[in-house]
Amino acid sequence: MEPDIIGHCWHCGADLTRADYGRENHCRSCGKATRCCRNCRLYQRGRPNDCLEPLAEPVADKTRANFCEHFDPAPRPAADRPASSADEDSLRQAAEALFK
Repeated sequence: MEPDIIGHCWHCGADLTRADYGRENHCRSCGKATRCCRNCRLYQRGRPNDCLEPLAEPVADKTRANFCEHFDPAPRPAADRPASSADEDSLRQAAEALFK
């Protein structure tokens, strides 16, 4: 029986199972840490501390393993880029349209 895939590596995209997200575990494909901010569903670049959880402890290196108690594996890791200016402009216009 094949283990259930619950996420993918933030660096190479390899399939990861629940057992792959241990504190000391690394991706079997590329060797990068799996229990890190970049693999968390709460990671969002541009937010305070690049995290949707306001009470999360600051983490300097988002690609290294950490002890964050809010870690929750992301099905698909987010891209490490802020929203484009075109996305920001369209969101701003939509918000302004609500108040006209």
